[in-house]
Order: sequence, then C-alpha cells, then structure tokens
Amino acid sequence: MRVRIDLGYDGTQFRGWAAQPALRTVEGTLSAALTTILRAKQPVRLTVAGRTDAGVHARGQVVHADVDPDGWAALPGRSDRTPEVAALTRLSGILPPDIAVHRVAVAAPGFNARFSATSRRYRYRIADASSTRDPLRRHETVLLKQQLDVDAMEEASRMLLGLNDFAAFCQRREGATTVRTLLDYSWRRRGDGVLEATVVADAFCRSMVRALVGAAVQVGEGRRPPEWPAAVQHGRARHPALVVMPPHGLSLEEVTYPPDAGLAARAEEGRTRRVLL
Repeated sequence: MRVRIDLGYDGTQFRGWAAQPALRTVEGTLSAALTTILRAKQPVRLTVAGRTDAGVHARGQVVHADVDPDGWAALPGRSDRTPEVAALTRLSGILPPDIAVHRVAVAAPGFNARFSATSRRYRYRIADASSTRDPLRRHETVLLKQQLDVDAMEEASRMLLGLNDFAAFCQRREGATTVRTLLDYSWRRRGDGVLEATVVADAFCRSMVRALVGAAVQVGEGRRPPEWPAAVQHGRARHPALVVMPPHGLSLEEVTYPPDAGLAARAEEGRTRRVLL
C-alpha cells in the first residue's frame, strides 16, 4: 500500500536528499526510521517530489513509500490510534531534530509524489548591504556585501517565464530533458531589507534555481543588463560567466497536486518527456 509523507528539514548537516553510502542524507535517515517502525525486512524505498542538493532546506517536501499492509496495520499496537497517527508519533520520536514529519496518510489512488506534482515552489533569501543581518537565520540566508537593485532583478526574472529550454541553467544529465515551464520568478525586499526570490515551475533540473538566482544577482549588482539572463537562456548552453549561488539560501516551500481524481492522469503526463514545439 502507498503512504504519503509530508515533511520539512534543515539541510545544513545533510549531504542532500539522495541516499549515499556512509553519508548522512535526508532519504537515508527517513528510510531508516520508516524501516524501524514498520519492522520491514528490507529498507523502505522512497520517491520524492524534488531532490534537494547538499545544504538545501525544505518546509514542504513530499514523498511516498510503498509499504507492507500488515506492518502498517500493526503500527498502533494495543492503542486505539489510527496507523496514520501512530506513524506520525513514532517517526517524530526517533527522527533527529533537523527533520520534522508534518503528516502521514494513506495516499489517494494514482498518487505519485514525483510525477503527480503540478508545481514546486522554492524560496531564496539574500541579505545585501541594506539588509538587517539576523544571526538566527544565518543558515538559510546568503550574505552579500553589495547593494542589489531589486527592481532590475525583478525585470530580468520576468523575461524568463513560460515554457523554455533551461539548459543554460541546469547541470546536464545524459538523456534528460531541460525543458521546463517557469510559472513564477519574482523578487521582493522584506521589511528587514532581506531579498526573497519566489521561483515556481512544473519541475526543476539540478541547480536550476540557484543558477537562475545567480543570473539575477549579477543584474542586481549592475554587472549585467536586465536582458542578460534571457539571452543566456536562449543560448541553451551553460554560460561560463553564470554563477550558481550557495545552497543554504534555498528552501523547497511547497509542492502542489491536482484533486485526487486527477492524480493518475497527472502522473502519466509527468512521465512524458517535455519538448519545445
């Protein structure tokens, strides 16, 4: 049976999402916890909505796991709790403090954490020369000495919206498409002066968000005109001057899905290779 898990984590001490031998990862830690509470004979395998790199955080990550129904039914033990409540309680009891599971539920028919998703929303935080530095948020905020022009960054970002080939902003993988639909890319300066980027797409390729932010930062510093990121994107090849920003300023905030009746169809659509017409 398929179970959906909603969670968040502080990525500072993790070597990214994906399990790796002898390294501390989010997937490895969560899988071990699930394997323990379900008393599974084999490690529980996870499918995630979006793989995060080392140092990247998440508030709205979603995963699914296919688990043994008997192990699931046995979770409450002698208590009158539901398996969902028992799973949440037990996971919270054994997971480290830098992972928080928000919800555990039996997945709706057709649900796939990765392919059923319609969008992923990321946030990136930068404290520039005019920002108030908050030491309590240093693990999720990148510090820059320069003063950034947020209006120029906003202008540059708007030019990238829509269905495009984002190869210029991605680490290429053999056989993988770099065509994505960028639904929102916007900047705002908070009351404390910190700049926050909101980046939303149907899906992302590796390092895409941090590269998009890096391009906007170069515009904000006055080193590039607002048209430069779009020109780089149209080139469809990694630009040697493109800067990939540090990972700790990035957080996966939300993953969205269609209503339950549309989950299976969206999963099938999500598996289709994206191309530009």
